[in-house]
Amino acid sequence: MLLPLLALTACGSGAGTTSAAAPGGSASPAPSGDVVAGLKKIDALAALLPEDIRTAGGVRVGSSVGAPPSGYYPDNSRTPVGLDIDVTDAAAKLLGLTVDREVASFETILPALGSGKYDLGTGNFGVTTERLKSIDFVTYIDDGQGFGVSRKNTGLNQVTDLTQLCGLTIGTGAGTTFESTLNANKDVCAKAGKKPYEVKVFAESAAILTSLQQGRIDVVMSTINGLRYQAAQPAAGVRFLGEFHRLDVGFAFKKGSKLTAAFQAAVNELIKDGTYARILAKWGTTGSAISESQISPPEQQ
Repeated sequence: MLLPLLALTACGSGAGTTSAAAPGGSASPAPSGDVVAGLKKIDALAALLPEDIRTAGGVRVGSSVGAPPSGYYPDNSRTPVGLDIDVTDAAAKLLGLTVDREVASFETILPALGSGKYDLGTGNFGVTTERLKSIDFVTYIDDGQGFGVSRKNTGLNQVTDLTQLCGLTIGTGAGTTFESTLNANKDVCAKAGKKPYEVKVFAESAAILTSLQQGRIDVVMSTINGLRYQAAQPAAGVRFLGEFHRLDVGFAFKKGSKLTAAFQAAVNELIKDGTYARILAKWGTTGSAISESQISPPEQQ
């Protein structure tokens, strides 16, 4: 059975696929429990905000909503849920801000920060050297790149070297770090005297899983947490091949934004008061916890 709306995770620790499951579509039930509702404004944190944002009382957020656990539409709902949603809402509550969220395709969000359309972006955006040239980040989770195959595929185990993919067709999301990594290393197979791998890029996360189920691609490259989630869903038929490269993930801001200090302080307060741990437990991502939020750290090597 095909499960086109049980999509692979939205963006990826570094990026991700571009569009959400359509509102009203069934993706997966949401975990119960609201771990954000009881949070209140902390004046000392709100004082870190620039005056214009403090006066406006809200932030414009561009969110990529593709699939669990980062962000998705659960069971015929028109309201997105997920780890990215909860962390954003929790930080905003501590800062005394309302969230004006607009769901947008993954590859459009970072450019829109530069144009001023959004104050910040979410979508499991991974911190990379290239992105740091034009984007500032406030980290809130440690995710990264991984690979998955159909459970029917018994010939490929953990991928530690891209030469293991030579001769195969790999599906991934448009505008992601996965796409960049694969395209930047296409010569590894020729150097090893092997047939090159082929990269197929998809605009929608659901299409990647469907293509894997139908055998039109051999391997998926996506986020560690997203692939783990899929592997835990028996009907999806995905087998996780393990971690390939870890990346810090964070809120994205235009370079030089005056919002970063306030959001960093808010995330660190969430870590301190236990809300952060409850959010990660809710979404099954405790293994990706960070001990302290950072502003624009160097890419993990």
